[in-house]
Amino acid sequence: MVDNLYKAFVDATHNVFHLMLDLSDISDHPADEFQCDDAVDIAIPIVGDLEGDVIYRFPVTTSLNMVSIMSGMQVEEVDAFVTSAISEIANIISGNVLTVLSTNEMTCDLLPPVQRQPDENKEYELKTSCCIQTTIGLVCLDIRLNRVKANHV
Repeated sequence: MVDNLYKAFVDATHNVFHLMLDLSDISDHPADEFQCDDAVDIAIPIVGDLEGDVIYRFPVTTSLNMVSIMSGMQVEEVDAFVTSAISEIANIISGNVLTVLSTNEMTCDLLPPVQRQPDENKEYELKTSCCIQTTIGLVCLDIRLNRVKANHV
């Protein structure tokens, strides 16, 4: 299941970056740990058959480059506009993954994106991470989910 999640998130990120940002030179690799003090962390909470968060870590330079491409204007600093735009990218990627999971009869929903770092003290059954390298910078995903056991009456 972890391998399927990893692949689904990498594929969705490739597709969204290609369609929305016209980026085609994209590569990925597993991330043991991503250290970047100058980054914006966007969490996409997931509920349903799987529950937890997917944390997207966008270094500031990558964030500014992405929003400059999307808006067609030069963006100089991370503000509410930039945070909203990269939150929407994370939301779209996550939504695409949940669509793929639904074909495997898994039902999950997204909650609104929030700006936060992962909870390092919580245990997760399904945990993986990856970094996506593009010509405009790096983006890392930290996937932390648990299967929800169905309650039978």
